Amino acid sequence: EKSITNIKRKIKVGHGGTLDPLAQGVIVLGVGKGTQLLSEYLVGSKGYKATGILGSETNTLDCTGEVIKVKDCSHITIDKINQEL
Repeated sequence: EKSITNIKRKIKVGHGGTLDPLAQGVIVLGVGKGTQLLSEYLVGSKGYKATGILGSETNTLDCTGEVIKVKDCSHITIDKINQEL
């Protein structure tokens, strides 16, 4: 008996997008012939959920930075935000 251990097989792998480093969610992977079907799997609507702090600006423009500017936003209500969405 011969053992075949050094054969390397190339397998095609693709992904259906990228996630922001701070995001949570699902990333769709296609393997082999599945890479050709990725566009079909990604048809449909997406939903997003966000949490934020109004009136604060950070030096990185995300939640990891230091707050460098603060502005009063008490005039902005959840009802006004929902109206715009």
